[in-house]
Amino acid sequence: MERRKDLLAIVIVSIFLGIILSIQFKTVNKTVGVGVLPTQRSQQLAQDLKKAQSDKESQTKRIEELEEKISKYEKGEVDKNTYAENIYNDMQKYRTLAGYLDMEGPGVIMEVSDPEIDVKFGEGLYLIDQLDYILQTISILNAADAEAISINDQRYTAFTEIERAGDHVMINGVPTNTPITIKAIGDTRTLESVLTIKNGIVDALRYADYTVQVKKENKVEIPKSKKVKELIFAKPVEESENR
Repeated sequence: MERRKDLLAIVIVSIFLGIILSIQFKTVNKTVGVGVLPTQRSQQLAQDLKKAQSDKESQTKRIEELEEKISKYEKGEVDKNTYAENIYNDMQKYRTLAGYLDMEGPGVIMEVSDPEIDVKFGEGLYLIDQLDYILQTISILNAADAEAISINDQRYTAFTEIERAGDHVMINGVPTNTPITIKAIGDTRTLESVLTIKNGIVDALRYADYTVQVKKENKVEIPKSKKVKELIFAKPVEESENR
């Protein structure tokens, strides 16, 4: 009888200890597990980001090497005959218009910074909340015959997208933020005048409390576009004899 009582007591204690251990295990999972998993995830994401950046740099370097080789072959053919020279010149012209060549020349540089005030007392003060100002500036420069334009060193082309993504702006798929520096190559006096004309874009930005600087430069450097656009639906129309 005594042995049964002892065995029953042991069973009850074992069950009780099991319940306590189960509760403690769940508590640890809720408190420690929640903190550990995001940390491990963030470390993994950091490693993935570092690898992606390394791969991007490697691919960019490889592209530049191949482009240099292509350029040498093209120039080699140019030296051989006039027909190849004409083709090469046309190709360079279309590459320039498409934004696939680095450019330099006289032009203007316009820098826009956010207002130096506490934004919690106003709405839409950040420039990324007012992307129309950027788009309007690009439109004005295009209308003034700017031959090349960049935004924070991202070449502006017909396929450039400018959109807000969280607390920054995506241009050509590359994240950037204020201050926004817009460069344009063209007639310096014309480009400066269309930007700084009375009641123009510069006045509008300053009226909204943005800090704006416009400078004329004898040499403005604008990088080529690194975004390759693949055409899926559009194709050239073949010329017929009746057209």
